Amino acid sequence: MSAAMRLPHFLGNAVIALVIVGSLAFMLPSLLGYERYVITGGSMAGTFEIGSVVFEEPVPVEDLRVGDVITYLPPAEAGIDNLVTHRIHRIRQTAEGETVYRTKGDANADVDPWTFRLESDRQPRMSFAVPAVGHVFIALADRATRIVVTGLPAALVALASLVQLLRALRPAPGPTGGARPAVTTRSA
Repeated sequence: MSAAMRLPHFLGNAVIALVIVGSLAFMLPSLLGYERYVITGGSMAGTFEIGSVVFEEPVPVEDLRVGDVITYLPPAEAGIDNLVTHRIHRIRQTAEGETVYRTKGDANADVDPWTFRLESDRQPRMSFAVPAVGHVFIALADRATRIVVTGLPAALVALASLVQLLRALRPAPGPTGGARPAVTTRSA
């Protein structure tokens, strides 16, 4: 088999291998107990750029320290309805004995204007980050992109199936290369 004939097989196998490796890379952190968050804003620029994926391990809230990076939902009065990944700037105890946190984005000049309490006894704390990989997740959040990513391969499979069906329905060639004449029988 010539190199030109082997190339499509090689490319097909390479794509399958990439899909398998990508799937494993996508699932492995979860299997190891990590949560992942995609950085979509610039408040942590310099530490994590937009499109970075931050992997966090849930830890007991007692283990949190000033300087730790956490991902949390700000209090309702903050007017922010999405998760925020910021660095703990201050931890203090209230007169009632509750622990209150204050955070700050590394690229922000000021600390966040809100304080908050953590409701759970465990909190995701940043362990490591991978730059740029999150752009894939950001793109897949767009409905049109998801349609193209899933619809295009499905359309190609449907087209290949249609071609095979049409080839199967085409009359077989006769001895001269054209279509064979229809066979007729006479009854006596």
